[in-house]
Amino acid sequence: MEKGTLVEFRLHGDRRLAVADRPDGKKNWVVVDENSQPHSIPPKQISYEIAGETYKPSDIPRFLKEVEVYSDPSSLEIAWELLVGDGETADPESLAMLLFSDRSPAQCYAAYCLLSTDKLYFKQKGDRYEPRSAAQVAEIKHQQEVEQQRHQESQGFWQRVKQRLAGETVEWQQSDRTRLDALERFATLGEEATHRTPALETLVSLERSETPEAAFQLLIELGLWSTHENLFLRRSQIPQQFSAKVLEVAQRCLENPPTDDRANRLDLTHLKVYTIDDESTTEIDDGLSLEFLENDQQRIWIHIADPTSLLSPGDELDIEARKRTTTVYLPTGMIPMFPPALATGPMSLNQGQECSALSFSVTLDETGAIGDYSICTSTVKPTYRLTYDDVDEMLELGITAEPEIAAIAKAAKLRQQWRQTQGAIAIFMPESVIKVKGDDIDIHVINDSPARDLVAEMMILAGEVAARYGQAHNLPIPYRYQPQPELPPEEELLAVPAGPARACAVRRCMPRSEMGLTPARHSGLGLEAYTQVTSPIRRYTDLLTHFQIKAYLRGETLPFAAEQVQEIVMSLGTAVKEASTVERQTNRYWGLEYLRRNPDEVWEAIMLRWLREDSNVGLILLEELGLELAMRFGRASKSANALKLK
Repeated sequence: MEKGTLVEFRLHGDRRLAVADRPDGKKNWVVVDENSQPHSIPPKQISYEIAGETYKPSDIPRFLKEVEVYSDPSSLEIAWELLVGDGETADPESLAMLLFSDRSPAQCYAAYCLLSTDKLYFKQKGDRYEPRSAAQVAEIKHQQEVEQQRHQESQGFWQRVKQRLAGETVEWQQSDRTRLDALERFATLGEEATHRTPALETLVSLERSETPEAAFQLLIELGLWSTHENLFLRRSQIPQQFSAKVLEVAQRCLENPPTDDRANRLDLTHLKVYTIDDESTTEIDDGLSLEFLENDQQRIWIHIADPTSLLSPGDELDIEARKRTTTVYLPTGMIPMFPPALATGPMSLNQGQECSALSFSVTLDETGAIGDYSICTSTVKPTYRLTYDDVDEMLELGITAEPEIAAIAKAAKLRQQWRQTQGAIAIFMPESVIKVKGDDIDIHVINDSPARDLVAEMMILAGEVAARYGQAHNLPIPYRYQPQPELPPEEELLAVPAGPARACAVRRCMPRSEMGLTPARHSGLGLEAYTQVTSPIRRYTDLLTHFQIKAYLRGETLPFAAEQVQEIVMSLGTAVKEASTVERQTNRYWGLEYLRRNPDEVWEAIMLRWLREDSNVGLILLEELGLELAMRFGRASKSANALKLK
């Protein structure tokens, strides 16, 4: 290399021009840049020599201005189109000739710069550059466009995040979902979350800690989650929304209901039908009637909503209901098994409307046992929608205008006494009902009442009738049974004061109820056969029983063989357990939140039992709220002790 040669070299990755000044040792050269700054560089650091002239460092700015005239990246595409067809390679000199019809030092260097920075049209092979194929160029262009779009989406996301954190209203884009979903997964599942890299990148970029708690807080600040976001529900497999396809099927069902032959239904629209529920109930799936017969006989009618009139086994709605398994009841609202427009509309027994039902007709003997029964598909027209409070008041005041109510209540009492003679085990514990509306939490306690006992007994009666019918006709339906519990000796139970503490002692001994295709004794209810049949809008096992009984009544082939019923019942178990767990955890959360908001309140409580006596952890009941909570005691206590807690 001669003194005065203009060279390009790289310094910390940057492109620099300098003029060769003198050798430095055996291999290095001292070059001087436009700022008169010397650099000692080895030959391998020199990336390009500008041949043809000698230069001084002060010439470099003028040379760069001259090069700038020729540095149009779009001209490279023209060269590529000329060369790719022949498969010819190029070097800076030949490219300069091709593009500029000359090869001055500035033109050659401009061509070199274009080639060396190009990532699209040419690839370097030694000292020359080979044009990429048309297919390769097209693929690289596509990748660049995708990358550019990602960059634009990323910039847009960060802009929206900053605006939202500044308190501005933003409209999140579909392209934001990857990052937002990753944040939600990380906040919900923590280290168990998959694909959490975008979430961690977001937290780091905002200089926040890389923890699920930080992700949770960020989602609140972004307006995507509430302070009380239900993580129990998010961690579950419970679907919170219906798919567009299911909603479309539901809408078609509303507009063009299936032709469920009314001619095959018994017309019971002449009967007075009472539906009795909580005031907030929207899915009305049972109603009661009473017929006064000759010789002072009475016939009880239990009408159960018939959603199977609107769907068929294996159709879209049936599969969706099977997947959901049950309606989930949370303080913040319910997650229904069927789309609400159907569940609260044509599936329900709505007052004043003709409704399809599965009706159970029962007469009782003088002891309360079933004397005679029948089941039929029917058409009913609910007369009165009553609340439990309405019925309690009617019974207390002895309203004579509705003698059917008093007669049904008397029959329910008789049934209850009969079941007790059959070994039924009655356990009553106050039940807490928590409702959350906006930021308000309301807790009230459901206590035992004649109206609730009436409805419960009639539902149990329908379950016994359905089980007897299934057993008599060898129908594969899901029967419920409960093994006999091993209760403490009577003297031990009597030593515990009557009330919640004694009920808790009995409850602790009760084994879980089970489900199978063979009827067996349900010890808690005191029945030799029992199945759940009264909530087909809210429980899939009840719906399954409806499908089977209804098909048999009409002389049709059963929709499900025994093996299929068994398979379905087994598959439902996990979902039912999960729904129950989410309900329990969510109720506990809001119960604790209610207590947190009332730190100075003094609560009346009862010590129910020890959970871990060795570490003084006991189970208590807050009587006013119906909440059962674990508590560590600081002093000695025993079951049924009355406490004041803060």
